[in-house]
Amino acid sequence: MTRFLLTIISLAAIIGVADAGTITGKVAGRAADSVVYVDAIPGKIFPEPAKHAVMDQKNLVFRPHVMVVQQGATVDFLNSDSVSHNGFWTAISGNKKLGHNLGTWPQGQTRSFKFDNPGTVPVLCNVHPEMTAFIVVSPTPYFAQTDSAGNYKIENVPDGGYTLTAWHEGVKPISQKVTVSGAAQSDFTLGK
Repeated sequence: MTRFLLTIISLAAIIGVADAGTITGKVAGRAADSVVYVDAIPGKIFPEPAKHAVMDQKNLVFRPHVMVVQQGATVDFLNSDSVSHNGFWTAISGNKKLGHNLGTWPQGQTRSFKFDNPGTVPVLCNVHPEMTAFIVVSPTPYFAQTDSAGNYKIENVPDGGYTLTAWHEGVKPISQKVTVSGAAQSDFTLGK
């Protein structure tokens, strides 16, 4: 009986792996700090991530400058500087109703915000107007940020057809269709 159960579990694991694939590719034009994600999947809702992402404010810079999180994620905004900082955004993907101001807080403190809406969040500090950052809120857990050469890899994507979107600061996002069947390749060129 035990050997039979182990065989069933092993087969289920193999089948599960066969149903999930990897999307790889390259973003040209604006390579580093680009974000690539699988767009919303009709009828599919994903559990929110339990672990919080952290955007630090250190040496008068938001770190990282570009962050990608799944819809429903909470981001902790940490102030590591000896001066007070603020965090705010006027809109998410142009929707001004989704603007928010976290207020101002001193060194060592954190302000948290849960991002329930997908889109691009341009983060600013009204105490230090030179400080800027971007949070890309992906509607799915299938996303990646490019390396310095523009390469990306999105793993554990269930087999199927999707819309894949590439984003970079200051450039209009580009979307294209991709079919995952174990593996898929999708390249983008982001203009100026």
